[in-house]
Amino acid sequence: MRFVTVAVACGALLLTVGGSAQKLPWQTPGSDGANPPQLVHFLYPQQVTLQAGKPETIEMHFRINEGLHINSHEPRQKSLIRTELIEAEPAGVKIASVDFPQGIDYAFPADPSQKLSVYDGEFVLTMHLTAQHGDHMLEGGLRYQACDTNTCFPPRKLPVEIDVIGQ
Repeated sequence: MRFVTVAVACGALLLTVGGSAQKLPWQTPGSDGANPPQLVHFLYPQQVTLQAGKPETIEMHFRINEGLHINSHEPRQKSLIRTELIEAEPAGVKIASVDFPQGIDYAFPADPSQKLSVYDGEFVLTMHLTAQHGDHMLEGGLRYQACDTNTCFPPRKLPVEIDVIGQ
């Protein structure tokens, strides 16, 4: 199995007060933050049937929670965490590339002159792949950082699984 990384970026946030970790808004009472709720959702497809041995495309549909946005695949500032797709390439599947949509301009009310490149609402990634005959499970994740008008939350990884059937 080979892992395909579409982009690489990193970052984290830890708030401490008096030496103890402070609960952040998205953490439920009693949560340790290890499995915070997802702010982006993989909608579909869960399964696709492709012609075996022929280059094909799959459109992967995602939805961002209302009131939030995520940095695009190509943010305008190097310090921002970009959206990336990391997929495990099982035997019998070759991923040629993944196309990301162009981001939309977004400015925070406090500084309307500084534009960010983001996704909001629903967006689609297009994967170009070839599958051999058989049933193959693509497993991986969408890595993203969601923000609202006041706060950027720590990066998260959304599991993405697609059953690819080559016929």
